[in-house]
Amino acid sequence: MESGLNKKVVLITGAASGIGAAAARAFAEEGADLALIDVNEQGLVELANELQGEDRVVSLAVADLATREGVERGIEEALAAYDSHIDVLVNNVGVCIARSFDQTTDDDWLHTWNLNFMSYQRASAKVLPRMRAQGSGCIINNASDLARQPESLFPDYAAAKAAVLSLTKCLALEEGPHIRVNAVAPGPIETPLWTSPNGLADRLALVHHLPPQVAVSHELRLRRLPLGRLGRPEEVANVMVFLATDLASFVTGSVWGIDGGSIRSLC
Repeated sequence: MESGLNKKVVLITGAASGIGAAAARAFAEEGADLALIDVNEQGLVELANELQGEDRVVSLAVADLATREGVERGIEEALAAYDSHIDVLVNNVGVCIARSFDQTTDDDWLHTWNLNFMSYQRASAKVLPRMRAQGSGCIINNASDLARQPESLFPDYAAAKAAVLSLTKCLALEEGPHIRVNAVAPGPIETPLWTSPNGLADRLALVHHLPPQVAVSHELRLRRLPLGRLGRPEEVANVMVFLATDLASFVTGSVWGIDGGSIRSLC
């Protein structure tokens, strides 16, 4: 089916790796032009070199999205190639560290809040006037299954992601009928967040006193995950692309679980 995304401008935060990079690849497959923002310059450049083509523009901005200045400057730089036009915003950047409530300091809470929630609010506030002026647009927020089903080792992350779901619902009500706002809620996904040194696999190894891969399998059993594996970034990206297309034209204010069945409640 025709997605209608050819030459649409898609801005993705946290695009250098993981779900953000997978989303960039998936939107590129549909012919979209890309505006990519991350603090990781090397990762952005490598991704742009991979995706750049004769018929595709890939614009980059290196910015710290935990700050207002970083969000606003990053978006201005990333969209400059498109005369500030934007069709789709994918709020994706985030940090997740396994630690108990007692181990989470005030600075930890504030950093997670600024990156995982305030960057979404600030990015949305930055692009919404442009979307309103053109009478169309789509925002996709990357939340988490932990927003709806918190785990004790992720108190700050779960709280910030729950706020993302609330923001999604509020903006969907505020911005209809011309702008749609939805969220995806991934479960455990095999990204550098899990696999990098000192990532979640290593931290879970310390928590469960097991080798990293065994600790991950143990964690998935504890969560009673029906599909019994980590998800793949492209499995999240595919849903993001769908939500950005006219195939989802009657979808707004929704939360799409891409979680391997981790959420067992009815809502």
